[in-house]
Amino acid sequence: MDERERLKTLLLQKSCRQGTFTLTSGKISDFYVDGKQTTLDAEGAYLCGRLLYAFIREHPQPLSAVGGMTLGADPLVTAVSLVSFLEKAPIPAFIVRKEAKGHGTGNYIEGKDNLPAGALVALVEDVVTTGGTLLKVIDRVEAEGFKVGLVATIVDREEGGAAALAARGYPLKSVFTRAQLIGGK
Repeated sequence: MDERERLKTLLLQKSCRQGTFTLTSGKISDFYVDGKQTTLDAEGAYLCGRLLYAFIREHPQPLSAVGGMTLGADPLVTAVSLVSFLEKAPIPAFIVRKEAKGHGTGNYIEGKDNLPAGALVALVEDVVTTGGTLLKVIDRVEAEGFKVGLVATIVDREEGGAAALAARGYPLKSVFTRAQLIGGK
């Protein structure tokens, strides 16, 4: 079984639920992908890191860092950064806060001192529905002077997120779409 198929098995076992759920976007859904159940699993984190790092490696321009919004992206950015180190091409991770730090530096972005000025970066997320979280991250990252070169997710729920990101000029790369993970809508 290849890495992608193994990750699919883990996602189906650990993260996918049927029922009635209210999503972050406020939408009601008949299924839920609790990505953290897989991304916080040792094997799941490693596989996510490998597959997202492959997107970074394949990108036509070198990417200097990987980041995302806390909490969903925290295990992912760490996994990708660790995989990059194991592959002897280390890239730092950074985390975007939901609110600016209320003390000390007042930063929205943790780890930004590890990034060169104007760096071209990758943004990752565990699950994308409407794309709202990633759009916020893009705005905050660009406000700090960085450029977004890649936006990627483990699961695209196929509920408008890819279109919203594309409308802003950021095509979404996904390891799995809803259809690939659990079948059609």
